[in-house]
Amino acid sequence: MPNSEIILIKISGDDKPGVTTAVTEILGNYNATILDIGQADIHHTLSLGILFKVANESDSGNILKEVLFKCSELNVNVRFTPIPLQRYENWVASQGKSRYIITLLGRVITAKQISVVTKALSEQDLNIDSIVRLTGRPSMEVTEDNANRSCIELSVRGTLINKNILSAKFLQYSSELGIDISFQKDDMYRRNRRLICFDMDSTLIKTEVIDELADRAGVGEKVRAITESAMRGEIDFSESFKQRIALLEGLDESVLKEIADNLPIMDGAERLISILKKVGFKIAILSGGFTYFGNALKKRFDVDYVYANELEIVDGKLTGKHLGDIVDGKRKAELLKLIVQVEKIDIEQAIAVGDGANDLPMLNLAGLGIAFHAKPKVKQNAQQSISTIGLDGVLYFLGFRDIHIDNHLMSE
Repeated sequence: MPNSEIILIKISGDDKPGVTTAVTEILGNYNATILDIGQADIHHTLSLGILFKVANESDSGNILKEVLFKCSELNVNVRFTPIPLQRYENWVASQGKSRYIITLLGRVITAKQISVVTKALSEQDLNIDSIVRLTGRPSMEVTEDNANRSCIELSVRGTLINKNILSAKFLQYSSELGIDISFQKDDMYRRNRRLICFDMDSTLIKTEVIDELADRAGVGEKVRAITESAMRGEIDFSESFKQRIALLEGLDESVLKEIADNLPIMDGAERLISILKKVGFKIAILSGGFTYFGNALKKRFDVDYVYANELEIVDGKLTGKHLGDIVDGKRKAELLKLIVQVEKIDIEQAIAVGDGANDLPMLNLAGLGIAFHAKPKVKQNAQQSISTIGLDGVLYFLGFRDIHIDNHLMSE
């Protein structure tokens, strides 16, 4: 490019219609080529950058003069920076580096949270390309409706030095600062998820159904102690399952219907499933709980697959035994693989969400595995976690924005 020149224009000031049009019209008059362009608006303040190449270096003076006059007329600030060819080529070469998406999710986002996360990224030689807000603008008049969630998404690029160190820091910051931090590779699978598999108890619903049954049977304390130990990974799930259902022997079948009719749905579950069904997701429940309750949720949410444990019932009474194989952690992973094959998708297109140690095999098998309000041991061993808001936090890990979510919900 012996006679060409590369110039970066940076414009800032009060946002108003027509700024981008006015500048690009001038560039168009001189047959300039746009090499890169980006624009952002923060509280009605414009930040616009245009990197362009002008074929004839002799035209650059006229371009800068006309752009300067137009920006003065529009009452916005403008700066011009010539870009050496080698610097531009080095920049072009860097675009082959890996890209990652970091999602910060919580009730509020603070400067402290952003500072520690961005410092950790810098230490890993990752450069931030863009930052966008996924949630709506927070009102200063705090109500139950507008104080639920806050989320920003960072797009970064570079060669990651040590993922384990970065993950450990994010886990530490999550615990200390009350924020969820998702770190994902930005590839075609992230933008093309097609299946979500939920654990049921304490994930899709707010309770452990077996504990509800145990309360009715008068053995609540005994069963809860076994449940907690199993969820912490202290005892084998299958053995704990057999111990717990044995204590339910003699419970009347009518109790199951009473509980199924009043299942407490997890916060954000309806919002999440409504949106995912709308965009074509398949929904599965893979539970160490019971099919009776999974089928009740299947009817409510139009769930596509339910795999759980079948309680044996004789003469209207629970026998304390089960039918078929136990759905434990290993079985959940096997079922996830099976559904992926049936749906003819890649395992990377699957999402798994759960709270217990028995969910870890499917969480770590899926393309996106999320520990939901989980015990520390589970969070530490899962790919991602959500602990600050409800299940609809999954939408932000997928890059959904409130404006699209809320527009859909209002149109229903």
